[in-house]
Amino acid sequence: MQQPSAHLKTPVGRVVVTAQDGAITRLRWQETPAEPAQAPAGDAATEEVLSRAVAQLRAYFSGELEAFSLPLDVAGSAYQQAVCAEIAAIPFGETRTYGQLAQTLGSSAQAVGNACGANPIPIIIPCHRVLGGSGLGGFSGQGGVETKVSLLRHEGAAGLLI
Repeated sequence: MQQPSAHLKTPVGRVVVTAQDGAITRLRWQETPAEPAQAPAGDAATEEVLSRAVAQLRAYFSGELEAFSLPLDVAGSAYQQAVCAEIAAIPFGETRTYGQLAQTLGSSAQAVGNACGANPIPIIIPCHRVLGGSGLGGFSGQGGVETKVSLLRHEGAAGLLI
C-alpha cells in the first residue's frame, strides 16, 4: 500500500515526502515532471506532519529555516539509524567528513559512506553536509554531486568548495 505523501518543487528538483504514523519516513526526488496521482489520505497526525514538512522545506529553501523540527522514522539497522542521528546533528552551514563521523561511531569511513548513501530522508537529514576526507564524496539524490554542491552553497558552506 502506498504511504501518504506530499510533493514540492524545490531549487534542487521536485521532491516527494512520505510519512506514516505521524512521522516522516522518506524524501525522494520525483523522476517525472508530471503531477503525480494523489497519495491515499493518512491519519490526522500523518497529514499534519506532511504539511509541516512541506512548510519547513519551503522555509529552508527560502533561507528562513536552518534546522528541521519534524518527527522522523528512519528505516534500517541500528547502525543506519545511528549514522542518520549523527548527520542530523551537523549544524546548518557546517560539514563533517565520513572519517569524523566514523571516529564518533567507532566504525569505518566506508561504512559511514554507505549509510549516508542509504539515508532515506536526504535534505531533512542533511547527508549533503558529509564530505570525503579529500573531496566532496558522493550524493545519492537526483543530480548527484551537483545537487550536493547546490545545497552546500545554499547553506553558505561554498567556501569549502573553493
